[in-house]
Amino acid sequence: MSNILEVKDLHAYYGKGHILHGVDITIGKGEIVSLLGRNGVGRSTLVKSVMGQVNATGSVKFKGEEMLGLKAFQIAHKGLAYVPENRDIFPTLTVEQNLILGQKKNGGTGRWSLTDMYRMFPRLEERRTVAAGFLSGGEQQMLTLCRSLMGDPDLIMIDEPTEGLAPKIVALVAEYLLALKEKGISVLLVEQKLAIALEISNRVYVMGHGAIVFEGTPDALRANATIRKEWLEV
Repeated sequence: MSNILEVKDLHAYYGKGHILHGVDITIGKGEIVSLLGRNGVGRSTLVKSVMGQVNATGSVKFKGEEMLGLKAFQIAHKGLAYVPENRDIFPTLTVEQNLILGQKKNGGTGRWSLTDMYRMFPRLEERRTVAAGFLSGGEQQMLTLCRSLMGDPDLIMIDEPTEGLAPKIVALVAEYLLALKEKGISVLLVEQKLAIALEISNRVYVMGHGAIVFEGTPDALRANATIRKEWLEV
């Protein structure tokens, strides 16, 4: 499997704070990879560094091209999408207006249409004329995910998509991520819930103190009680 993303020796800084310490990760085409770890270990910083939002050194290659030094909007145009934890919707615009804003702007037709989004999440179609600010947390999460897809990315990085959601909606998010994989889209999932990560991922990374402390299959992590106890369990 060829890699769509290769991160090597990544160091990231907030002011004088050294947050990431030589992180290496890879993601293959059409692969779901989960990044696990407790809050504050640098997972979100890693994703933001890849997206050009944090001062970083090292190498971030996407489809063989170096991304470090590019601005976030330039990286997005290359086909890399980022869904932040805070569900960045436009609250005064309707559901449908939010989705249309996410569409690829180069005039080409992407892999996904409004019809696809509504088929995946019928609830969004029911609410398509409602201002996004009036949606529930689960509905806003669906909208954020779908709006990112409308840009037709090749890799989508999603930060804590199941945070605060009911189990039924978490199951919907899992189905959504598997649907992306079927379309050949790669996923980097930043997650705290072990169950969803182990269920849908091809590989998992565990982060601790700004470094990768484990890389392997979900089965390998299930079998490694030491890593789970030291770096994941509360």
